[in-house]
Amino acid sequence: MNITFHGAARTVTGSKHLIKLKNGKQILLDCGLFQGLGKETDSLNQQLGFDASQVTYMLLSHAHIDHTGLIPKLVKEGFSGNIYCTSGTKDLTEVLLEDSGKIQVDDVAYLNKRRARQHLPPLAPLYDLDDVAKALPRLTKVDYNTWTKIDEDIEVMYADAGHIIGSASVHMRITEDGKTQQISFSGDVGRYRDIILKSPESFPQADFVIIESTYGNSLHEDVFNSPEQLLGFVQKTCVEKKGKLIIPAFSVGRTQELLYFLNQLYNEHQLPNVPVYVDSPLSYEATQVVKNHPEAFNPRLKKLLETDEDPFGFQGVHFIENVDESKALNTDHRPMIIISASGMADAGRVQHHILNNIGNNQNTILLVGYCEPNSLGGRLMRGAKEVRIFGDEYKVLADIGVMRSMSAHGDYDDLSQFLACQNPAEVKRLFIVHGEYDVQQEFQRRLLKKGFKDVQVPDLHETFPLE
Repeated sequence: MNITFHGAARTVTGSKHLIKLKNGKQILLDCGLFQGLGKETDSLNQQLGFDASQVTYMLLSHAHIDHTGLIPKLVKEGFSGNIYCTSGTKDLTEVLLEDSGKIQVDDVAYLNKRRARQHLPPLAPLYDLDDVAKALPRLTKVDYNTWTKIDEDIEVMYADAGHIIGSASVHMRITEDGKTQQISFSGDVGRYRDIILKSPESFPQADFVIIESTYGNSLHEDVFNSPEQLLGFVQKTCVEKKGKLIIPAFSVGRTQELLYFLNQLYNEHQLPNVPVYVDSPLSYEATQVVKNHPEAFNPRLKKLLETDEDPFGFQGVHFIENVDESKALNTDHRPMIIISASGMADAGRVQHHILNNIGNNQNTILLVGYCEPNSLGGRLMRGAKEVRIFGDEYKVLADIGVMRSMSAHGDYDDLSQFLACQNPAEVKRLFIVHGEYDVQQEFQRRLLKKGFKDVQVPDLHETFPLE
């Protein structure tokens, strides 16, 4: 038995890890889209790195596109097995992949107009809505905290990872040559003091562990200070400077956190009287899915629901439904808050809002989560004076704000707590994935000091034995 890392290897996106058994069975952990890697992104997404038709099962940790975004391509290239996931992940994945299918088609159509002017041949999308429709029926729900036998050699158990609705760490018991070994995959680990979700759950002793490392070398600011920080940006931008506060935010997780904080400020009569626009049809759909899964909420939020039936809605918030409404915001010069996808500002409507507002020093672009360094958000976070958007250069005159307290990923302390249920001496090998290489190297040193004896940082397409 061996494992090959076809994504999220010395980088944060594109999660894909393939386990091969001696008997020919293959288990794929996640099948995510690479994002925010500049010119490399398209070429990385064109090749899975393996034969999709040979994959027997897929185990999905959660719905984020960097973990699900190539599932339609996987099915298009011949995968015909079940994709196991939780109920919440199934609901979110259906929404996210349909949106991704539209984006694939629309983005290629936009590029092909430019290519036609340059007399270049047209490009084909990675997949379209027909491919998405063929993939979605393969999503197969499993319960949390129950060992499910998917065949005579393989059992799986999902434990809540506290990252987004439906997120899970994935645990496998695989029997080969009469010997059973447990392989545990963290997925993305949430925070133990999350304002919406339950804390990550512990899991049985594993022989091999695959763990994410997005914030493996740092500590977050206290999330409970976030409403005050957010209010500060609203006051300075919308009240004092009469400008627009543009917030790139992932449709799942971050948008709901922002709405939760704004709702809290509204309930406390602190939120200034400025309109709040959520400009992402996907964010609206995702918010409805979140509301439909209150079983994932932590006790604090469940208590709030006794007095506030909608912790993500308040007077003054508007969900934008169509492109014309979105475009109209560009000619509306009132102070306002615009929350729009994507979180790295590398795709979606938020790019247009940044393009139209980055040249005005009254405005602020507020970055509230992880941005891959080469993404538009990453460049703004690093203090770029000029940025390229849709092929044109724009001077950065707007203020650039950062809130580091808002992250659905656990920091070093959270990751350490997640691993605290394991006896390091009994873990044969630990693999670090889903992180920038320098962060992973520091996390590797920390884990070795904690007693894990064999800690690896796989490179892209690198294979390791599991024995």
